[in-house]
Amino acid sequence: MGLRERKKQATRQALALTALRLAVERGYDRVLVEDIAAEVGVSPRTFNNYFGGKAEAICALAVHRSERIGDALRARPPGEPLWTALREAVLSELGSGGVPADVPDRVWIAGLRLVVTTPAMQGEYLRAQAATQDALAAAIRERLGGAQPDDLLPEVLGGAVAAACGVAMRRWLWSDPPADLGDLLRRALSLLERA
Repeated sequence: MGLRERKKQATRQALALTALRLAVERGYDRVLVEDIAAEVGVSPRTFNNYFGGKAEAICALAVHRSERIGDALRARPPGEPLWTALREAVLSELGSGGVPADVPDRVWIAGLRLVVTTPAMQGEYLRAQAATQDALAAAIRERLGGAQPDDLLPEVLGGAVAAACGVAMRRWLWSDPPADLGDLLRRALSLLERA
C-alpha cells in the first residue's frame, strides 16, 4: 500500500474513531458531521468523501474489524481444519472485544451499546453485519479452494459465524458481572461446530 492510500486509511480511521468518541461523550443526536471533521482537522466535505453520515462513520469500525477477521482467516495455516481456522481467526480479532488500540475499553463498550440501541443507527449496523458475513464468506470461499459461485456453503457458514459472534457480543455487552468475551465466542462457535 502506497503512502497516499495509507494517509486515506488513517484519515478514515480517525474520522470513525472521533465519531464514536463524540457520540459516546455527547450522545448520538448531539454530534454533527462538522464537529467530527473539525476534531480531525478536515472539512465536512472531506468527511463526506469518506462517509455518508455519522452512523456510517461509527459503524465503519465494525466493517474494518470484519475485514481483519477475513484477513486473519486467510493467514491461518492451509492444512488447519476449517472450524479451527474460523475459531482462531475470530478470537484473534474479537477475543478481547475487538477494541482498536487507540480507544479506551469504556469508550468502545459504550460505543457498541450506543450502536445497538440507537434507532437511527440500525440501518448502518445491519450493513456492518452484512459486511461481516460477506468478509467471512469470501475468506471461507478462498479457504475451500475457490468454491463454485453457486455453492451456498461459504455464505451459509459466513452468516452462521457472524450470527454466533453477534450473539456472543450482545451477551458480553450486557453481562453483569462482566463476562469473558473470548469464552462466550468459543462457546457460541462450538455450538455451531457441533450442529
